[in-house]
Amino acid sequence: MTLHNAVHPSLAAALSNRGYESLTPVQTAILDADAGQRDLLVSAQTGSGKTVAFGLAMANGLLADGGRLSKAAEPLALVIAPTRELALQVKAELTWLYADCGAHIASCVGGMDMRRERRDLSAGAHIVVGTPGRLRDHIERGSLDMTWLRAAVLDEADEMLDLGFREDLEFILGAAPDERQTLLFSATVPKQIAFLAKTYQRDALRISTAEEREQHSDIEYHAHLVNSRDKEKAVINVLRYYEAQSTMVFCSTREMVRHLTSRLSNRGFGVVSLSGELSQAERSQALQAMRDGRARVCVATDVAARGIDLPNLDLVIHADLPTNSDTLLHRSGRTGRAGRKGTCVLIAPTNKRHVVNRLLKFAKLRVNWGSVPSTGDIQAKDQERIFANEHLQVTPTGDALQAAESLLALYGPEQIAAAFIASQQSMRPAPEEILDTGGSFDDKKPGRERSDFDDGVWFRLNAGRKHNAEPRWLLPMICRIGGFTKRKVGFIRILDSETVFELSGDVAGNFQDVTETEGTGEKSLRIVKLAERPKEVSGPRGGGGGRAEGRGGPRGGKPGGRGGPRGDRKGGFRKDGDRRDGDRKGGFRKDGYRKDGPKGGKKPHRGKGGKDNG
Repeated sequence: MTLHNAVHPSLAAALSNRGYESLTPVQTAILDADAGQRDLLVSAQTGSGKTVAFGLAMANGLLADGGRLSKAAEPLALVIAPTRELALQVKAELTWLYADCGAHIASCVGGMDMRRERRDLSAGAHIVVGTPGRLRDHIERGSLDMTWLRAAVLDEADEMLDLGFREDLEFILGAAPDERQTLLFSATVPKQIAFLAKTYQRDALRISTAEEREQHSDIEYHAHLVNSRDKEKAVINVLRYYEAQSTMVFCSTREMVRHLTSRLSNRGFGVVSLSGELSQAERSQALQAMRDGRARVCVATDVAARGIDLPNLDLVIHADLPTNSDTLLHRSGRTGRAGRKGTCVLIAPTNKRHVVNRLLKFAKLRVNWGSVPSTGDIQAKDQERIFANEHLQVTPTGDALQAAESLLALYGPEQIAAAFIASQQSMRPAPEEILDTGGSFDDKKPGRERSDFDDGVWFRLNAGRKHNAEPRWLLPMICRIGGFTKRKVGFIRILDSETVFELSGDVAGNFQDVTETEGTGEKSLRIVKLAERPKEVSGPRGGGGGRAEGRGGPRGGKPGGRGGPRGDRKGGFRKDGDRRDGDRKGGFRKDGYRKDGPKGGKKPHRGKGGKDNG
């Protein structure tokens, strides 16, 4: 669709000056002849050109035949956005779009000077852009009069409901005239949005663009299984491997944002952060640093990043996994926009790989599973980038040529080349050494492939049958400590007061280092390496999957956890291996009978499922 055939003449010139040669799918759909000035319910992703789309859709109701707006007594159009950043971005877009129409556009957002906003509104504004809470404040104080409103736009409506603005939205729409055009834009249309549309729109036209149905087609997805302790190292290596011009790293909490930002800054990355604890000025400075290239990495929470549109975002990293598939799509959709290619990387702890699988299944995405980029991978990429350095493509002349000849007279070409490579490498943060987890995870179940246990190494754990040791918690604990899958675990033999188990030789060394330096994560549990295969283990060598013997003892849960002997949560094991109980004084005597609290008495231990097993 050409610009001049579809767009109001007063806006066509603004689009041409902005470099528009054609309209995006959502803009084309909205300007369809069937839409007219009807209410619209539009599914559109951030970055699809929807701000210009609803700017064009409002034009016929706002602009007179001459295409100019006379001085405004009260606002003619209202745009509601979920966050300050998005509201200010919308204001900037509408400002250039309506620049030739004489439009005055005001903003009303939280964190700004409310007195100044009141002055702007009293001076007359044709279009008001704001956040729900601040707009409601102005309406209640009488500084925003909705009497002559012709159009109301809800941008990112699903996010506004997620942020708890439902009551504010209902108040604002209830204050607007019934005879108005209502445009509702939402990335998804859940039941809440459908109810909102039914209540506040009249016979709305539902528009779902091809762009929405084919979302993320320009994004390449990668997923890496890592030990949970190596998550931050994995983020560093991913950043080093891609060296994107602009990257957004998502975390689930403010604390993680602070911690990861500090870690990346200490490693030499140009990084800023976005979280709810920052002031408006700090947020604005962070975004400006990303836009002008002073920072190349932005670490953010989901809430803080909502509505933010960073241009030329090449890479998205999920340092913490999203809570649902919609969040996964929304995070990832910040790259791969407007025909540009993007990359999305999920950092998946080994104990969360099934969570990742469910997220991908519901999001209908396919990813490339693989190991985190290693030191060798990153060095190879660095070499490619250094060899392609733009300065090497220029033939020196004049003073540069004279300086080069003087340098060659002092040093040999090999020495100069090595110095150049070293200088380039010194400007880049060093990659991290990360233990390979020994596999990936996808929709297909792994085959019966077993690790080679000819060089198996044996370990001893100070918990056995009388401590309710069981493979159902032993095996996950061993894999968590070592950061590998169960295929690296051979025999697990549970004895009366201890457990012995076998690990594949390729992971045993690192496992021993971790247990000696960091422990097991349980204060009372200790693991030591054995010099040889223990005598207690009989039968042929086992391999893979954590095959266990000696399960006939009393059953219960993990020591100090659910299903184990009663006691408070401080329960565990003493150094001699006997049970250390908590304040309730529950537990077992050495003869296997129960010793209860204040009521006294003794009851036999009934094992799993019994009333006395806690």
